[in-house]
Amino acid sequence: MLGFGFWGRTRTKTSSDYLVAGRRLGGFLYAGTMAAVVLGGASTVGGVGLGYTMGLSGMWLVVSIGVGVLVLSLLFAGQLQRLRIHTVTEMLGLRYGHRATDVSSIVMLAYTIFLAVTSTGAYATVLHVLLGWDRWACIVLGGAVVLVYSVVGGMWSITLADQAQFFIKTIGIFFLMLPLTLLAAGGWSGLQQRLDASYFRLVGDANGGADAQTIVTWFVIYMFGILIGQDIWQRVFTARSDAVARWGGTAAGVYVVLYGAAGAVIGMSARVALGDGVGARDDVYAKVADTILPVGIGGIVLAAAVAAMMSTASGALIAAATVARNDVVPMLTGRERATSDSVDDPHSAEHMRENRSWVLGLGVVIIAIAAGMSSLEGGESIVVASLTVAYDILVGGLLVAILGGLVWRRGTGQGAAASMLVGTVVTLGTMGFMGAKLGNLLGGILSNEPIYYGLAASLLVYVVVSLVTKPASPEARRAWEQRLAGAGAPRAAVTDTPD
Repeated sequence: MLGFGFWGRTRTKTSSDYLVAGRRLGGFLYAGTMAAVVLGGASTVGGVGLGYTMGLSGMWLVVSIGVGVLVLSLLFAGQLQRLRIHTVTEMLGLRYGHRATDVSSIVMLAYTIFLAVTSTGAYATVLHVLLGWDRWACIVLGGAVVLVYSVVGGMWSITLADQAQFFIKTIGIFFLMLPLTLLAAGGWSGLQQRLDASYFRLVGDANGGADAQTIVTWFVIYMFGILIGQDIWQRVFTARSDAVARWGGTAAGVYVVLYGAAGAVIGMSARVALGDGVGARDDVYAKVADTILPVGIGGIVLAAAVAAMMSTASGALIAAATVARNDVVPMLTGRERATSDSVDDPHSAEHMRENRSWVLGLGVVIIAIAAGMSSLEGGESIVVASLTVAYDILVGGLLVAILGGLVWRRGTGQGAAASMLVGTVVTLGTMGFMGAKLGNLLGGILSNEPIYYGLAASLLVYVVVSLVTKPASPEARRAWEQRLAGAGAPRAAVTDTPD
């Protein structure tokens, strides 16, 4: 990974190279990096664990991610690629011409930071098994590798490292772990003979598996989260053309769906081969590598898990740094925002130095948070709860304003700002209410209701406020349409006055 990092540095000449790989990725590189960034520890280790406990219905969590990539690629990636932007907040400002939408950057920053923290803590579990070190030391070791190759070459280094990680994951999951665990279980006929019928249902029920409500919630959170996440959009911006963004992303989406199915079958095979003796669900993956697979092959499979987590961590890290530097700091300090045109300037060396500093600084903070959480009692629950809050606010608060801006011409800046505020408040309020009702704050955070109520309130407010307020100014509308046409027009001036 470090070698790929320094190789990527040779391709990084401008700030655009650093943030979006110079917008030069072809289909192969683009598909690999997109698949790598969306498939993390939850998809790899967690996906196998879900197959172990739920059977085939456990695959829907990862499948929902793949469907999100497919929808993004086929319906929106072309538009996003033509906009030539770097952040979600930049898109909102360009579309609505309204300063109130800048608050979305705070939510996006929180989401990307906690995604990076979670991924950083996750691959430490594998390193802990391999090395026997304390968890904090494993976090520092793995985090340092990710930090170095991310800082050195930015998106080019991350893209090249993603290709290696994608290759390792493909070999480890599809060509080693899947056939060998299935063989150990006696093949598909062995699974049918020794597993309950509930393991083979695509939708579970009270007798076992993921029920319909759980599956729908996975799609709402993860599919929609993929559609609007900064870490995912930043990969879309790396595509060479609209066609690459569409068809490279479609290939990645299909790969992710197959990855989810493979993980479920591996988990089912582990259930037969290992029995009920595995403790925690997330221990199944490592147990398979340690007890079922031959020495050497087990190491490659463990490397596949670490690769999955590193690719997600590095993607979240550069996304967090981009949002912090391009959106949050200008909003808080009032300094002029760096536009896409200035960042794409081949002479923007100062921008590249600043971006590298932000990646380094936030990377150190993320490693420190992950290491600190590992030493706290209940630290993992705190991280999971924080990430859940960030994900629910991301979807419940921002989804309507973002997708509404792409598909509804009548949407206004006031409508977008109001929908973000109301969606966020309702989501958090429902979490608090459910926590009080259950007598457990964590239970309220992890419940299904907050995201539904938040989305419904956000949609209602967006439509009503947009209809009773004036449309975006002609200047903002013209700049938006020029961008969508691929004209690369400068960003329209954004003011605090009503649209």
